[in-house]
Amino acid sequence: MTQTQIVLVPGFWLGAWAWDDVVPYLRDRGHDVLALTLPGLDPANSRRGEVTLEDHAEAILAALDPDAERRVLVVHSGAAVPGTMVLDRAADLVDHVVFVDTAPVRDGFALAPTVQGDEHPLSAAWDEQVESGSLRDLTDDQLTTLRERAVPQPAQTVRGTATLTNPQRLDVPGTVICTSFPSADFLAYAAQGADFLAGLNDHQHLRFVDLPTGHWPMWSRPAQLAELIADAADQGGAGGPG
Repeated sequence: MTQTQIVLVPGFWLGAWAWDDVVPYLRDRGHDVLALTLPGLDPANSRRGEVTLEDHAEAILAALDPDAERRVLVVHSGAAVPGTMVLDRAADLVDHVVFVDTAPVRDGFALAPTVQGDEHPLSAAWDEQVESGSLRDLTDDQLTTLRERAVPQPAQTVRGTATLTNPQRLDVPGTVICTSFPSADFLAYAAQGADFLAGLNDHQHLRFVDLPTGHWPMWSRPAQLAELIADAADQGGAGGPG
């Protein structure tokens, strides 16, 4: 039997290394795991300003194995934008999508359309991350690693707009792992029209799971996160809030 393929996509400033503590758990469960470093997030890349949201969507799409029996796409934080674009273009290639402290977006959504320049460094958002509690449960060593290994995010991927036209994306089963705040808040904010969460109102088969911690559970709760991802990979569909 062909293994289930799990494609792990980190959020802003991160490469495949962000999933290093999660990958072994998933492989122990018998899954074929691929962690991505999206275009422009390689430290050696000197042409970051040329990388677009389209490039990120294409990289994720290219990583999905059409020959796998099942494919599970896991997107963290800002990777939900190109991840939703992939669902829109190839809903038949994603059997289950996992949103880690993030949500699917709507057509026309842009994370930060006013961001200027070629790059958006972590330093520009650090104070906000601290004040919001996003860094909760990270050790001093993990915080140091984050600051040392973070790569400036290509600015075009931050201000780029998602173009979505295929309603089939709304039928892809999914799991929303809520870490920074509870699933009840996710749903309440979505119902109130919060821009980044509004897509939750549209998708038909989402299951919500709480994993209380900060915004980077792949470091603060790697075993628990891996278990939730593996459970999502093993299930055929999704239910309601959990």
